[in-house]
Amino acid sequence: MDDEKKILTDEKRKDLEKQGYRITGNHSAIKVCGWCKKSIKDEGICYKEAFYGIPCHRCVQMTPVFHVCGHRCKWCWRDIEFTFPEWVGPVDEPKDIVNGCVEEHVKYLHGFGGNPKIDMTKFKESMKPLLFAVSLSGEPTSYPRLPELIDEIHSQGMISFLVTNGTNPDMLRKLLKHQPVQLYITLPAPDEETYLKVCRPSVKDGWKRIMESLQLLKEFDCRKTIRLTLVKDENMFSPEKYAEIIKDIDADFFEFKAYVYVGYSQYRLSIENMPRHFEIMEFAGKVADMAGMKIVDEKKESRVALVMREDKKDRIMEF
Repeated sequence: MDDEKKILTDEKRKDLEKQGYRITGNHSAIKVCGWCKKSIKDEGICYKEAFYGIPCHRCVQMTPVFHVCGHRCKWCWRDIEFTFPEWVGPVDEPKDIVNGCVEEHVKYLHGFGGNPKIDMTKFKESMKPLLFAVSLSGEPTSYPRLPELIDEIHSQGMISFLVTNGTNPDMLRKLLKHQPVQLYITLPAPDEETYLKVCRPSVKDGWKRIMESLQLLKEFDCRKTIRLTLVKDENMFSPEKYAEIIKDIDADFFEFKAYVYVGYSQYRLSIENMPRHFEIMEFAGKVADMAGMKIVDEKKESRVALVMREDKKDRIMEF
């Protein structure tokens, strides 16, 4: 591989490890979530556990593709300067990715065993992960063998949450026969003009692809979530346009989540761009009313509201 096409330089690897990432194979990584650590110490749970019943102390936050993304979103807390717009380098085996991520995750958490403040039952359970949150960094649908990866996660007795920016509808079609337990698609803007400004896509026809992916949801049987990451003065306006888009989407959940002023996003935005929780609730309420839905839950610490249709409430389940 040419030097300029190397996936990860030694310097960048050290930088990522300093940030808490653990690299496995050529293009995958884990990073133990702060809520996972808090849960083991009985200091709180993440909103995904509150909303969807997943035990966050048994969650592996990972990516099979830290180096590829067709978006350069202003609010991204990751270092997007070293990512490629399309696949570069070798393609690792799905089984190697799953095993490597579990190994690195468990290895990272081992040190908690000596902490007198931990919940020992939760700690022991955390050594046997239950959930793969396929997200973290990059665009997961860029991984060419994603359907096999989902199957491998399930074959090892774990469940999968897949988060995508929706710009790869062709891969979503392949997943129809290899469905995750829960599929997230991000709706990043109320219209194409705003999308181009805030996501700064390198993919052609990105907005059209996202709309295509949203329509594909009706063909999925798994649980489906639309996520709106809201940034003041950037994409947190025109509630009527968001409502027009989501009212006909066949999704179970709609998350209205505040942008958080952390990581590399601090080089692109200011703290004034971070909405307060009451602002998220007000905005979510407006969109919900216009789309014929209701706010059914919230988590103030995460500045997030959960919106649903009345007939979808039976989709919440515990694992």
